[in-house]
Amino acid sequence: MKLNYKIIFHFLGLLLLFNGGFMLLSSLVSFLYEDGVTSQIFYAGIITLIIGLIGMVFTRNHKKEINKREGYVVVTFGWIIMSLSGTLPYILTQSIPEFSNAFFETMSGYTTTGASILNDIEAMPKGILFWRSLTHWIGGMGIIVLAIAILPLLGIGGMQLFAAEAPGPSGDKLHPRITDTAKRLWLIYFGYTAAETILLQVAGMSFFDAINHALCTLSTGGFSTKNASVAHWNGQPVIQYIIMLFMFLAGTNFVLSYFAFKGRVQKIIQDEEFKLYFKFIAVFTVIGALVIYFGADVSASSVDHPMVLGEGESAFRHSLFQVLAIITTTGFVTADYTMWTPFLMVFFFGLMFLGGSAGSTSGGVKVVRHLILIKNGFLEFKRTLHPNAIVPVRYNKKAINRFIVFNVLAFFILYMLSFIIGSLVFSMFDIDFKSAIGLSASTLGNVGPALGDFGPVNNYAPLPPLAKWWASFLMLIGRLELFTVLILFTPFFWRNR
Repeated sequence: MKLNYKIIFHFLGLLLLFNGGFMLLSSLVSFLYEDGVTSQIFYAGIITLIIGLIGMVFTRNHKKEINKREGYVVVTFGWIIMSLSGTLPYILTQSIPEFSNAFFETMSGYTTTGASILNDIEAMPKGILFWRSLTHWIGGMGIIVLAIAILPLLGIGGMQLFAAEAPGPSGDKLHPRITDTAKRLWLIYFGYTAAETILLQVAGMSFFDAINHALCTLSTGGFSTKNASVAHWNGQPVIQYIIMLFMFLAGTNFVLSYFAFKGRVQKIIQDEEFKLYFKFIAVFTVIGALVIYFGADVSASSVDHPMVLGEGESAFRHSLFQVLAIITTTGFVTADYTMWTPFLMVFFFGLMFLGGSAGSTSGGVKVVRHLILIKNGFLEFKRTLHPNAIVPVRYNKKAINRFIVFNVLAFFILYMLSFIIGSLVFSMFDIDFKSAIGLSASTLGNVGPALGDFGPVNNYAPLPPLAKWWASFLMLIGRLELFTVLILFTPFFWRNR
């Protein structure tokens, strides 16, 4: 069966229309703040819209049917096309004139990684900073989910695209029709963003800083409008606690948020992944806080203000913030955690492999996969003692199909192989061991800050151009959970059946 190339290009054109529209919104912000780059961002939006429109017009007579193969192609190339077109505002405004750097920054935005090559963020025009944050917000829930919300207008069903965009083991849907699911997800996503913006402004942030940090928190991205990231507000703990609350929500399955708004709290309490996610955060925060309190000097590693509410509160706040930022792969920082103690540096490095909940905007392996791996590991002992017994893995009191368990095992093996290969490739660019493994774990997990030369208070500007392209590739496969992208490299995918 041949690939339906017309529908693929039709969708790519549709995605470019979305991208161009968001660029025009950024040009409006640039105009309101009179930052001097309004016309350049506007032209970038118009160019993107025209290309998208041409793509849609020339493929308007496509066969209105999409299968899984086309879904994988649309999602993977959709992210690439979005990232390529997303470089235009940076290049036309000369904010990031070099293409490799512009592509890296854009891919980091759409994949919600938050790794940046900018040395002086605060010197950037307001319109560019807003565009930078918007790339996070678009990528957070997935531009594909946004697109399938309007697919009924095109007469096309979107289940195949949703499966390719969210290939994790969690299959919860809010509504039988996938387009209605997408609309509800975006409504929750938008509502949380608006709520955080208001709360941050009330807590003392400017409106511009508040909306940018809200866009980057709910997407678990990590771009900030300040050079010091959230450490800029170390003297205002309320701001940091607000960001922590929304990092926690962004790392939680959005389906559970929907249940919460419908008053079905019991569904949340009984959800095994949520309970483990909460326990992980609680236990790791306590461990971090105790080590910080008794063995680390936060004020020495903090980029800005000194501790304001006492050492105990400061140790707890910094520990909770960094645990949330890394588990949810948001990547905001309040201090240089690599300076606290060697134990905490390795501790936070390990958390890069955890990830938030399935159905959230966070990257990483995801808590549900760890849960299934742990349960299956313990059951292997029972199977060893009782080889003839049928002992299924249970999740939320339901037996899991063994093919899902195999999928999780395959994902974990592939993830670790990708991490090892990623580290080896980075080491080929004369990057030291600590920095190489940190880079690989951070980009693959869409975390942002890494270790060594690319730690929380540094950026990715020193990376050689080829290393930036490799990092961009790791960000892409990490954001789309490996299979969606890597399946395109298999010969049988392209065979006409």
